[in-house]
Amino acid sequence: MKKINLSLPGMLILLFTAALFTSCQDKTFEEITYTANVPVYMGFSEFRNSVKSAEPQQLENTGKIYFKDNYLYINELNKGIHVIDNSNPASPVQVTFLNIPGNLDIAIRGNILYADSFIDLVAIDISDPLNPVEIDRVEDAFPNVLPMFDYSFPVYGLDFGKGVVVAWETKVVTELVEKGNYYNKETLRFDGMGVANLGSSEVSIGRPSTGVAGSMARFTISDDYMYAVHNNALKLFSIASTPGITTGPEIMLDRQVETIFPYGNHLFLGTTTGMLIYSLANPASPAFVSVFEHISSCDPVVIEGNYAYVTLRSGNQCNGFTNQLDVVDVSSLAHPIKVKSYPMFNPHGLGIDNNILFICDGDAGLKVYNASDPMNIHMNQIAYFQDIKTYDVIPVDGLLMLIGADGLYQYDYSDLNNLTLISQIPVVRP
Repeated sequence: MKKINLSLPGMLILLFTAALFTSCQDKTFEEITYTANVPVYMGFSEFRNSVKSAEPQQLENTGKIYFKDNYLYINELNKGIHVIDNSNPASPVQVTFLNIPGNLDIAIRGNILYADSFIDLVAIDISDPLNPVEIDRVEDAFPNVLPMFDYSFPVYGLDFGKGVVVAWETKVVTELVEKGNYYNKETLRFDGMGVANLGSSEVSIGRPSTGVAGSMARFTISDDYMYAVHNNALKLFSIASTPGITTGPEIMLDRQVETIFPYGNHLFLGTTTGMLIYSLANPASPAFVSVFEHISSCDPVVIEGNYAYVTLRSGNQCNGFTNQLDVVDVSSLAHPIKVKSYPMFNPHGLGIDNNILFICDGDAGLKVYNASDPMNIHMNQIAYFQDIKTYDVIPVDGLLMLIGADGLYQYDYSDLNNLTLISQIPVVRP
């Protein structure tokens, strides 16, 4: 028998080849079929040329609300913004619709409207609301943003290089997988307004030229900066020059952030596990001050005087089961302390004006309280409107603007003994 001499490298190659052959022999594959969310893409060029005005449209699936200079701006989820002349709140007039694919949030300074458009931030000159002009855009300001999908099904075939995901189709798909392995289930966690996490009203702040947002807002403006919360980050944009948005630093947070509310010289961030407080002593570099911790739950917040009012609600995206109003003493911003909790049905947005507290309690309607005694709010209910589904409110000088699943409602609360519905623009189901 002829003897074969192998060097050490040769022996290693031989052993590796044998192991690879054996491994391949052991693998078997099978076809599996299941229902999945399949992305619908829009090309980047088409997407970035989609901002334009259109004829007024019916409210169908409303989101955030913003008020400035007698105009109301109402978000149509992922489609754009309804612009409403509200100089006569008893008879609001829809004047135009701004087509902005993927829009959820709004902020305005002067005549410039800032809006998210899926992955981008756009600046639009609204000097003439009937003829808006896009003047600037920050591409990929909010990377990997996706529209909401039915999370009872997995995502199949997601590829951010193909374009912007603008919708989903529920399809039956078939793929070849190694036997014994699970199918290609891309599980994404979503926050409260449909922004995928793939890993990692404005009061006493800013210039008079800014508008007023509701408590569910993710954008706010102070002086020459716009602040936006996105997944687990606070993002800064310098808007000192127009046009010319400059992207600033990104502050990473240790939790999922949902809302932003400015008060005094501070930002109050509502997160799924607590309220974060940041100082704007240096607007270009917000500084952490403190945190008020609470159990896992959705968390918008408003402030007036020495108290913060925080609504906690259950919901799939929040992983919580608590529905309540927390009253937090913020007289010492470094040491916020909860002083009282009140049970609620499913509270969403809220607003406060001169101790009058408005709470959108979801499908349970609008609740109005005198909060001059924070320890006895439940004993001082002023009004309760049960027949509306509520989302968020903006109270301004005796006028309450409310948005909900059924549309826009406006109330006159100048006489607290006689809160009156003065107008409504209903949602029309397609």
